[in-house]
Amino acid sequence: MLVSLRPDRTGAAVASGIAALGFAGFQADGSFRLVALVLVVAAALFGWLRSIHHSRLILDTPTSRIASAAQGYTELFGQGMPLDGAPLYSPLNGLPVLWYRLVVDEKDGDSWRRFSDDESDASFLLDDGSGQCAVDPEGAELLITRKDVVIRDDRRYTQWCLIKQDPIYVIGDFTTLGSIDPAHDTARQVRDLLADWKADHPRLLERFDLDGDGQVDLQEWELARAEAKREVRRQQAELHAAAEAHIVRKPEGRRLYLISDLDPSQLGRRYQLWGWGFLVVLLVSAGLMVRLLAI
Repeated sequence: MLVSLRPDRTGAAVASGIAALGFAGFQADGSFRLVALVLVVAAALFGWLRSIHHSRLILDTPTSRIASAAQGYTELFGQGMPLDGAPLYSPLNGLPVLWYRLVVDEKDGDSWRRFSDDESDASFLLDDGSGQCAVDPEGAELLITRKDVVIRDDRRYTQWCLIKQDPIYVIGDFTTLGSIDPAHDTARQVRDLLADWKADHPRLLERFDLDGDGQVDLQEWELARAEAKREVRRQQAELHAAAEAHIVRKPEGRRLYLISDLDPSQLGRRYQLWGWGFLVVLLVSAGLMVRLLAI
């Protein structure tokens, strides 16, 4: 069962824009009402297409396991855990959190006026039992259901947050840092290293000009090549020994990057419901626009 039907930030902005345009168009008459209806139709069409696209993407993308996930665009689901080091604390209550967004509204007569909107950007871990993966929230759409509202004097504090062991869903760009090319293109790496050495000619002479004649002859160059091979193989061995670190972050381009504490089926249903809502607004607004043009 869905906790609420609150959309993500972009969806909320579209819905708010439709409401504002609808109210303004209802109060106006003539050409401005028609312009408002055209803008409402365009916004509702965008909201409907976006919601349907997101719902199909979430429901059709299989959930991967961290230990066997392919590099690239991936969907993961597990439990949230903090990274090692200094913990992140909520500015509202001082409790440890994985992520927070704190909106402060100030009393303005009978209504509330936005005073500040602060969001953490620290990464946290996702653990699905097969491994752990760092999640970078920068640039993500976040659909979080844990919400606290506190009113102090003339200010209202609204916080959404993730805490340790919360369920975490993420779809984004999965990358393994420290992994190396299984082909081990040693020849190319040796050429690149030798090119770097040649760029610093005084240092090259210092290391390999054994007879001190101011140049590197063929025999000395072969010694340099052998040393470059040893250096490349040493670096490859270090990479093999290093633990691999997984991270999910915002994909390139306009692909969806979403983090939520809902599971994939709940998220898919939520976007479907918002899609139906936008479709109703689209059809009603289009009907009113046709009727207005016919007058």
